Amino acid sequence: MRTETKWIENVIKTEEYEKYMKEGKDFINDDEIWEKIEKNKSPDPARIRSIIQKSFDLDLLSPDDTAALLNVKDPQLWEEIFDAAGKIKRKVYDNRIVTFAPLYCSNFCVNNCLYCGFRKDNKDEKRLKLTLEDVRRETEILAGKIGHKRLIVVYGEHPVSDVRYMIDTIRTIYDVKVKTRNGIGEIRRVNVNAAPMSVEDLKALKDVGVGTYQVFQETYHHKTYSEVHPKGTLKANYQWRLYSMHRALEAGIDDVAIGALFGLYDWRFEVMGLLYHAMELEKQFGIGPHTVSFPRLEPAQNVMFDTQKYRVSDENFKKLVAVIRLSIPYTGMILTARENANVRREVLPLGVTQTDASTRIGIGAYSEIYGAEKMSDKTEQDLARQQFMIGDPRDLDDVIRELAQMGYITSFCTAGYRCGRTGTNIMTLLKSEKEGQFCKLNAILTFREWLDDFASDETKKIGEELIKKEMAEVKARVPKIYSEKTFKALENYHERIKNGERDLYF
Repeated sequence: MRTETKWIENVIKTEEYEKYMKEGKDFINDDEIWEKIEKNKSPDPARIRSIIQKSFDLDLLSPDDTAALLNVKDPQLWEEIFDAAGKIKRKVYDNRIVTFAPLYCSNFCVNNCLYCGFRKDNKDEKRLKLTLEDVRRETEILAGKIGHKRLIVVYGEHPVSDVRYMIDTIRTIYDVKVKTRNGIGEIRRVNVNAAPMSVEDLKALKDVGVGTYQVFQETYHHKTYSEVHPKGTLKANYQWRLYSMHRALEAGIDDVAIGALFGLYDWRFEVMGLLYHAMELEKQFGIGPHTVSFPRLEPAQNVMFDTQKYRVSDENFKKLVAVIRLSIPYTGMILTARENANVRREVLPLGVTQTDASTRIGIGAYSEIYGAEKMSDKTEQDLARQQFMIGDPRDLDDVIRELAQMGYITSFCTAGYRCGRTGTNIMTLLKSEKEGQFCKLNAILTFREWLDDFASDETKKIGEELIKKEMAEVKARVPKIYSEKTFKALENYHERIKNGERDLYF
C-alpha cells in the first residue's frame, strides 16, 4: 500500500497542464456551452440546411452551428442530417471500415469511478494482470486465428501497469508472428487506451512505436465529473485528464483520440464538449483528433451510479453520431461493440469509420474463449473479470461478411503510419479528400490478404465479389483521380498478394 501511495503522489505534474490554462481556467466553459444550446433553440430549417452544406467544407463547425443541429426537432431535417453524415464520411474516407480488437492487459486500478467495474472498492472484481507470455498468447489468437492487424491495448491506472509494463506489452505484441493459412499473422498497429500520463512517459510510449493515444474525458461537465470521480483519486483531477492530448502532442505522439462516455450527463453537452476539445487541439497544435469515440454507458458490476438519469436512447444515439460527423467532419469515428448488432447496423451509415469485432474484454479472455469447445462458452461474459458488458460479441468473420453485404470494404491498412501520413500530414490529406484515395487502394490489398488467410468460404465468396467491384471503381477513376500507372501497380500488388506476398501498400 505504501508503494502504491508513493506512486500516486508522483503521477500528476501540475505544471504540464497549468501552462495551457488561461487565468487558471480550462477551455471547457460549462455556462457558455449551455448558453449556446439555449440560444440556438428552434433553429430555422433554412439555417439548418445551410449548416449541413457548410459541413461539406470539412472544417470544424462553430459551437453555435453545432448547438443548432442538436436542437433540431423536425424528423425530416434529421433525415437530411443523417444523409449528409453518410455522404461526408464517404467524401473523406470512401466506403471503407477499419476493424480492430481491444486487448485488456490489467484491471488493477487506484481510482474509484462510480460507474466502472474496475473501481478499487469493487471487492468482487477478480484482479488480474497479463504476464508477457499471456500477452503473447492473446496476440497469437488475435493475429493468427482471428486475423486482426490492429489492437487497442487497455490498462487500469495502477503501478503494476505503469509505463514500463505498457512498453513491455507493446513490444511483445509487435514481436508476435504467426503462420496463417497462406501467410503470416501479425499486429501492425498498437493503439493505447490508458490513463493520463506525463510528457516523459508519453515520449517513452512514442519510442516503442505506439499508434494512437486515446484518453476519454468521460464527461466534460465539471460538476458531474467531480461527482463520479471521488476526491482523493488520480482521476478526480479534471484538468490533468483534459490536457492529456496536449501532453501527447508535445511528446511527439501526433495521432491522438478523444471521447466521451454518453450517459453520465446530457448528451448534447457532451457533443459540444467534444467539439470544444477538437477546437482547442487545432488552435494549439494545428491537429484535430485522429478519432472520436462515443460509447454509451453499459451495465457493470457493483456500480454506484444511476445509469437511467442520463440514459441515451437509440434515437438520440443516432443523432449524436451524425452531429459529431458534421461538426468534426474530418475525424475518424469509432463505433464499439458495447452496442448490439442491430444498433450497429443502424448507426454505421451515419459516419462511422472504425469498429471492433470478436471483442472480448475479460482479462485473458481471447485464449480461453477461442479455445472453448462449445459455442455458448464463446459468448459468455464474466462481469467479475471485465469493465462492463459488451453488446455485440460476433466473430470478425461474421462482421466482415455483413459489412461486405452492406457495401463496405473492411480495411486492415496501417500503411499511412509507416509512410508519414500522420499528424498535420494526415489532417491536410483528410481535409483535401486525398487520404481516402490512398486508403481505398490499401483497403483492397489488405482485404485480399485477410480473405486468403482467414475468411470462411461464405465470407470469401462475398468478399471476392466486393473486390471486383472496388477494382472496377478504381479503374473508372482513371485518369481523373488515379493514374494508369497507379492502377497497374494495384493490379500487380493484388496478384502478388494472391500468390502469397504480404504487406504491400501505397
